[in-house]
Amino acid sequence: MIKIAIVEDTPAEAQTLSDSVAAFFKKEGAAFECTVYGDAMSFLTGYKSVYDMVFMDIELPLLDGMTAAEKLRKFDKKILLIFVTNMAQFAVKGYAVDAFDYIVKPVRYQNFEMKMKKALARIRAEMDAIVVAKPGGMIRVRTGDIRFIEARGHSIIYHTDGEEIVGSSTSLASLEERLAPSGFLRCNKCYLVNYKHIQAVQGNTVTVYGGDELQISRLRKKQFMTELADWMGK
Repeated sequence: MIKIAIVEDTPAEAQTLSDSVAAFFKKEGAAFECTVYGDAMSFLTGYKSVYDMVFMDIELPLLDGMTAAEKLRKFDKKILLIFVTNMAQFAVKGYAVDAFDYIVKPVRYQNFEMKMKKALARIRAEMDAIVVAKPGGMIRVRTGDIRFIEARGHSIIYHTDGEEIVGSSTSLASLEERLAPSGFLRCNKCYLVNYKHIQAVQGNTVTVYGGDELQISRLRKKQFMTELADWMGK
């Protein structure tokens, strides 16, 4: 189920957004849950990272939407943020808080649907997960949380934002095939790296967020750089 928050102080405009969300998910045949907040303070107070997407009005009472977005990013770096505004020039500033997109009022369904299709594709990609077999059990890991995967001896190490998960009973080659559609690239015989977590490439070294530096083999560099450019272009 996709969980959506709408932060909008004008009831009529909040209703238009709610109706548009309902119409879109009905057409998609997907389950959703939508919650409306009349101001940013009520949205942020006691905030828990339960939403996949938020529509944030920029001109709000008590706390404007841009400032609210800055505060939100301190709690939740993954939520997909779409600004809703009367003036597009304000929304452009939203990229500083990693906004996915913006919608100019009044909301027109055709434009809304186009942006929602891209947003839903992003959310579904983030929700994609793999099951990692571990001694005595298993664990489900979101692919979007994996920075890179390392083959070490007879084990496979999944380096995520918060921990290293040691798995077994698989090979890096099979993971490469499974995760290629999610943007995992082979930089050498020991590593698969998630392109979304790449911070820099310098010479034969790829640096991922968190500081880890992975070597790019000479034989794989051309293909790696080509595939990385393709994913960045998307």
